[in-house]
Amino acid sequence: MTAKIAYDDVEVGTELPAQSFPVTRATLVQYAGASGDFNPIHWNEKFAKEVGLPDVIAHGMFTMAEAIRVVTDWTGDPAAVVEYGVRFTKPVVVPNDDKGATIEVSGKVAAKLDNNKVRVDLTVMSAGLKVLGMSRAVVRLA
Repeated sequence: MTAKIAYDDVEVGTELPAQSFPVTRATLVQYAGASGDFNPIHWNEKFAKEVGLPDVIAHGMFTMAEAIRVVTDWTGDPAAVVEYGVRFTKPVVVPNDDKGATIEVSGKVAAKLDNNKVRVDLTVMSAGLKVLGMSRAVVRLA
């Protein structure tokens, strides 16, 4: 695959389409099974509260993966992402109800780099809190 976005068509400040990703307790159990991360803070409310958390929280790597989907959906090619990093700033708290939590992600091109690459900065929020800081991806465009 190749990125569907052309480097010449992108300017600093170009906004990527924002997306929202729902997270339920069932989502966390599915992710735990796929990742092998069965830490009880991600599925056991009693345990999570005993260790000082407000409730069960989403896996940090799950949150990070959901956030980069904004970039991969925009480029049309997951392989276009050549670098990606974040700082985990706040947990995504997932209540035990039918609604769960929502991860809201927006992004924009922050810099044009050499070799058809751009840096995309992401803003990742849940329940009005920034849950990932310094969320940045370097992407090779067409």
